[in-house]
Amino acid sequence: MSKKSQDLAIHDKDTGSSEIQIALLTEKIENLSKHIKQFKKDKHSSTGLLKAVNRRKKLLDYLKRNKIDSYKNVLSKLNLRK
Repeated sequence: MSKKSQDLAIHDKDTGSSEIQIALLTEKIENLSKHIKQFKKDKHSSTGLLKAVNRRKKLLDYLKRNKIDSYKNVLSKLNLRK
């Protein structure tokens, strides 16, 4: 786990909470974005990027509806939606 995702963990072995999933998806999205900039014709990776973005959006919507404090914390820690 990266430093950002460790900051959002509820406990030591947390891997399934929405906050951690959003942090891990954010890392994946950043990596895939770099890859796609280099290999523009890689359609399989761009499909994976879209799926990851949509999954992260759904998780963020869930947090916004149910845990607004946690939602604001995630946005600030991961520098999303400035």
